[in-house]
Order: sequence, then structure tokens, then C-alpha cells
Amino acid sequence: MDIRKELQKRILIIDGAMGTMIQRHKLEEKDYRGERFKNWHKDVKGNNDLLSITQPQIIEGIHKEYLEAGADIIETNTFSSTVIAQADYDMQEIAYELNVASAKCARNAADEYTRKNPSKPRFVAGAIGPLNKTLSLSPDVNNPGFRAVTFDEVVEAYYEQIKGLVDGGVDLLLIETIFDTLNAKAAIYSIKKYFRDTKQKELPVMISGTITDASGRTLSGQTLEAFYVSIMHAKPLSVGLNCALGAQEMRPHIEELSQIAGCYTSAYPNAGLPNAFGEYDEQPHETAHIIEEWAANGWLNIVGGCCGTTPDHIKHIADEVSKFAPRELPVTETELVD
Repeated sequence: MDIRKELQKRILIIDGAMGTMIQRHKLEEKDYRGERFKNWHKDVKGNNDLLSITQPQIIEGIHKEYLEAGADIIETNTFSSTVIAQADYDMQEIAYELNVASAKCARNAADEYTRKNPSKPRFVAGAIGPLNKTLSLSPDVNNPGFRAVTFDEVVEAYYEQIKGLVDGGVDLLLIETIFDTLNAKAAIYSIKKYFRDTKQKELPVMISGTITDASGRTLSGQTLEAFYVSIMHAKPLSVGLNCALGAQEMRPHIEELSQIAGCYTSAYPNAGLPNAFGEYDEQPHETAHIIEEWAANGWLNIVGGCCGTTPDHIKHIADEVSKFAPRELPVTETELVD
């Protein structure tokens, strides 16, 4: 299955929020622990990635809900499956296993739906999150030069994650919710190094940054164009934006990205902005209505949802954008002329 062939035919749909769907199950500490981690010395509730090992049927079920809603691409439940992020729970040792288990949950669901309808192949994207430590920013306001982690440590953490995702059977690698481009560069380097070391064919890479406010910049201060220029050397399958903003606020940035990107574009916004209780109120038809205009303007190749979105949001988005052709890749000059 070649995702590029599908991207030429139509706008592809990526899934919605995993965390939002997990919250609906109202799981308790004991549910997260399962039998294997029953006596773990730290609380693990909130470690959603662990559920791929202790409650795989729940994770696979969520994937199937998104596939049923029309998703072409589902993301693995691995946003925090690195030794760095899992250190919060003293679970560094199972980081590789988390990635394999999560990839298998998604693979099982995707393959089932591809078998049901071979003319609509489903793809698994290995989700590589931004980490809870950053290479560009100091966590100590009194010492701007201090860093909580080194570039080599980040590369090593991502390398192990990538190995687990590939061994678990993903089709793509998705570096997502990037607020620090240096972390993303470490992920890109890890991907290139892994495929160079193993002499395997490199999987397509999707890259998705996050604009954190109306300034149009990432948290580490880059404009959207600067962000794109600093990762385009990776020759990604797609570049896009997700999280932080709702569709309404993300609109001007998606328009800009569609004009500067030499690759496919992606967008998966939140269901609006959170209310005072941290909940998302934007209804599926509202999100879809905003995104419909993006598709009509020819800005999109891949679209879905982030925080607060559900299978209902994805179904509405899929229905609306199916009426429109995908954004065409720009023709780029390959040589200098007089």
C-alpha cells in the first residue's frame, strides 16, 4: 500500500483525540495497573500509553471507532512512549514494549478495516510526541542557559521509540505537536539514523508543529515559515499543524502553510478552545463547517482532529471534505536558469 497514491486521489482523514476517548471510559488506578503492574510503587493513572499493555481491547476499540467514522490514518497510542516521558512513572524500562504494543493495537484495527474495504486502505502512523523536556528552553528562569536534557539523550530516547514502532508494524512515522523544533530535529535525526543503521527502507515521515497563540509562533519562538524551512531538509511526506488552537484560530496558518509547503499539508485542530473547566465545547458540525472552507480553497491533503475531538467530529469532517479535491503539490524548479 502506497499512501502517496491515495493522497493524489483524495483528502485523507486522520483520527481524532485518543485522550478524550480514554476519558470516556472513566478508568481508575486499578484499570491502568492491570494484573501485571498491580503492585507498582508509583501511581500510574494518567499514563494513557500504558493502556496499550494493560487494556489493549480499549485502545483497539477506540481505533475502530475512528476507522468506522472514516479515518484513513490512525495514530498509535504512543505520545509519551519514550524513556524520558516514562520517567515520570519510573517506567523507562518498558518504553520499547509500549511502542510495540501500541503499534500492534493500531495495526490490528487498521488491517481489519482494510480487509472490509480493500479500495480504502487504512494506514498506521507511529505517533512521536514532543517530550516533557525541551532542548531550546530552560526550565529555570534564573538560568537561561540551563537545559534539562541533552541532544544526544533525546536522540537516544527517540531512537528506541522508533525501533519499537517499526517493529510493531507502523506504515508512517508522525513527529507531532512540535513546540520546540530542536526536539523535532533530534527525532528526524533518530529516524534517519535508525534506517541507516538497519538498512531498511525508510518509512514516510509526517511532521506536525503547533502554533501556541495568536502571534503565529511556536512556543520556542519560530514563525511558521521558519519552522517549515528548518525541517524541510527531512523531505517529509507532509507538514502541518495540530493542537493548541481550534480550527477558527488555526485557519490563517493553514492558508499560509498551503502556500509555502513543497510537500503535502496536514491539519488536525482542537475542537475549539477549552472552556474554564478545560473542556471542549465545539460541536462536530461546527468544526467540520470551518474545515470545509479549507478544503474548498484547496489548502488540504490530510485533515482530522486533536484535543476534544471524537469519532463524531471525524465523521462530520470526512463527510464535508469528501466533496473536494486534494491540494495539488506545487511544481518546484529543480535547476537554476539564467
